[in-house]
Amino acid sequence: MTNVATKTDKKPQTAISPTRAENFPEWYQEVIKAAELAENSPVRGCMIIKPYGYALWENIQKQLDDRIKAVGVENAYFPLLIPLSFISREAEHIDGFAKECAVVTHHRLEKNSEGKLVPAPDAELEEPFVIRPTSETIIGDAMARWTQSYRDLPLLLNQWCNVMRWEMRTRLFLRTSEFLWQEGHNAFETADEAEADARKMLDVYNDLYVNALALSGFCGEKTADERFPGAIRTYTIEIMMQDGKALQACTSHNLGQTFAKSCDIKFQGRDGREQLAWTTSWGLSTRSIGGLIMSHGDDDGLIMPPRVAPVQIIILPIMKEKNPALLEHADHLKRNLQALGIRAKVDTSDDRAPDKMWRAIKRGIPIRVEIGERELAEGKLTFTRRDLGRESKTTCSENEFLESAQNTLDAIHEELLNRSRTRAKEMIKNVTSLAELKDIYQSNFSGFVKAPIAVLDDPDYQTIKKEYSLSARCIPFEDEGATVLIGKSY
Repeated sequence: MTNVATKTDKKPQTAISPTRAENFPEWYQEVIKAAELAENSPVRGCMIIKPYGYALWENIQKQLDDRIKAVGVENAYFPLLIPLSFISREAEHIDGFAKECAVVTHHRLEKNSEGKLVPAPDAELEEPFVIRPTSETIIGDAMARWTQSYRDLPLLLNQWCNVMRWEMRTRLFLRTSEFLWQEGHNAFETADEAEADARKMLDVYNDLYVNALALSGFCGEKTADERFPGAIRTYTIEIMMQDGKALQACTSHNLGQTFAKSCDIKFQGRDGREQLAWTTSWGLSTRSIGGLIMSHGDDDGLIMPPRVAPVQIIILPIMKEKNPALLEHADHLKRNLQALGIRAKVDTSDDRAPDKMWRAIKRGIPIRVEIGERELAEGKLTFTRRDLGRESKTTCSENEFLESAQNTLDAIHEELLNRSRTRAKEMIKNVTSLAELKDIYQSNFSGFVKAPIAVLDDPDYQTIKKEYSLSARCIPFEDEGATVLIGKSY
């Protein structure tokens, strides 16, 4: 007997193809394209962030900037070009970044015999400049001038900027040659203050991820081989993506006196003696957007966490032909929502209703409101939560919607955060030995393995790590140094 396909056998229509299950990396790229967040640029390995994507970054930036300033850090700005001699001061630091450095060697162009622009032979710089891969050395140079006494400490600085790391394999938001970030650089009188600061700034990042981006990760310390070049300790938040891979969401480094020595950051101590400062650095980048996409998105596209969404509520007037009364009503609803502090917008385009709906879905707008001529006459509206899918429609009066809108946005945040927490718990396996770890990854397991810290000292660990493309993600704080999280990563 031949089976006859029924409706339940039919693959459901999705806005994004391929789906996550079919090809997760390609799905990720298609979500970015469909949501109009960014695109590849003519400059190798670099991206163009489109207005909708940049609005998202601005919201993340504002949320983090407020938190950074709340702990006493001030914003400043330092040069894009760093003298090569500065970078070379700290041997471990330059070894860590040497292969990624872009170098400026000339200050003028001229036309050659073929009429092409080339660097002028007589315009070679006396000293090359490195386009900043990170700014410890140039900021350390300023700190050395600004710090004379213990009274000048702590010195708490942050800058919002772009950096360049010449990546060989790039992917939008996750790994590009140029990216946007903030980098904090603090100097202290004592070792204990520096250690406390490195941990505190990781808490600041964790608060941002949990309470703004609805993402739950694992806080911990990096192993020695994963540590930032020149640091004595590196702390991280590792977030589990839907495909089981880790995303390093941010880092905070206790630099000890490494850069104070190389940059000569000295001060007169309370006992009158000259001392070296203790420094930290910490950063979060546009990679956070990649993590947001891969954690919250579905096969219809992006799902925006409400607290950083550029548009929190989109209003779709549904009409066969232009209806001024309906458009005015939609605009009035928008103004009422904005008065509540909600980022609302009306889609006034002439597109068909299904096109408006799908655009809002693919862009991940948290709440979609539809008002047709019938709803206008009845004083009602219909709204849909993006996190619950296309069929989660609720019809109510405008007043009821206005009264509940903020609570609904908060409920969406909590739903997304709970999904992130659940994923992190369900996609971890505990092992007691390296042999168990190998067995798990032989079975094409997707997720993290939590193992005793001693497995890192096993002679076979490096072989298994290379064979299955694994890395030690962090030594989680929750187990007080007894375990290590191992997995694949972006």
